[in-house]
Amino acid sequence: MNSRARPLFQPLRRRLLGTGLAGLALWAGAAPVSSLRRPMVFPRDYATHPDFRTEWWYITGYATAADSSGPREFGFQLTFFRSRVAATQALTSAFAARQLIFAHAALTDVRSKKMLHDQRIARSSGHAGFDLASASEQDTDITLRDWSLVHKERSYAARLPAQGFGLDLHCDETQPVLLQGDHGLSRKGPLPAEISHYYSQPQLAVRGTLRLGSQSLDITSGRAWLDHEWSNDLLDPQAVGWDWIGMNLDDGSALTAFRIRDSAGDALWDGGSFRSASGDLKTFHRGEVVFSALRRWKSPATQTVYPVQWRVSTPAGTYVVSAVITNQELDSRASTGAVYWEGLSDLTGNHGRHVGRGYLEMTGYTRPLRF
Repeated sequence: MNSRARPLFQPLRRRLLGTGLAGLALWAGAAPVSSLRRPMVFPRDYATHPDFRTEWWYITGYATAADSSGPREFGFQLTFFRSRVAATQALTSAFAARQLIFAHAALTDVRSKKMLHDQRIARSSGHAGFDLASASEQDTDITLRDWSLVHKERSYAARLPAQGFGLDLHCDETQPVLLQGDHGLSRKGPLPAEISHYYSQPQLAVRGTLRLGSQSLDITSGRAWLDHEWSNDLLDPQAVGWDWIGMNLDDGSALTAFRIRDSAGDALWDGGSFRSASGDLKTFHRGEVVFSALRRWKSPATQTVYPVQWRVSTPAGTYVVSAVITNQELDSRASTGAVYWEGLSDLTGNHGRHVGRGYLEMTGYTRPLRF
């Protein structure tokens, strides 16, 4: 699949939600591989974990950049994800695809109310010189053809020249790693095996350039959020989709909230966290996070109805999440079959006061999951 393919390859993080799930699960192996549940150690855990079935590094953010007409606002997203191919692990050939590596990039242009996206896919054998993609086991260092994400000296360098746009970013750490769930073990369902290893790096300071068409724009300010997650197990069979937010608050705090929905639209599981600017961490438990839809939007392309404004109640407070532009739907039916919504959104608190900005993700609205 080349970079000019218009259908978005559904990210590994979301591929659990597509109709291609069964086939992809066979690629990853039907039986669990390693079930390590150890304390996270850095910089090792910035790197890849090839014994686990699935893994992703996911950066979302927003930036201001100026052109001849003045400042412009953008949202951006980039994801690198890896899938372990169980059936090839014992093969000795240097051409055996032991891992599949995918990548996705998107740019939301607030002024034009448009979102652009692109993707890459390649296999990794683990043999130098044979691969178009690789992921280091020492630190975050991922390449996929001409796309890359590298962590060095407390900064992530991302370079993704895409079709119609490009990202050339440096995302500098300003806060310590945030371990989600129970010291980095995040429950995703009622069964003990429904767990992932999950940490975030909120409040990344953004610098670099954005390319829109042939125009290169220097970033004057921006913030980003990184999630790194790896696991062996799929979601609970009752799950039909999820709603998730990762928000950088203006005062330096960070808010994560999610719910996994069942067929009735109720929360099968929920959770998240809030870390204050001073570093105090509050972890949310099942039943403590409530998503209530306030406004909906119907996609003219797919006729899917999405809540594009939510009231999100958490132990840290109640917030309203509002899409900056409504049409941030991603359609990947020509690749893995899923349609979902993910985009730049604002966060308001008491009396409608703006308190932050980040990304909202909604999946499983076009049709329920078919495991």
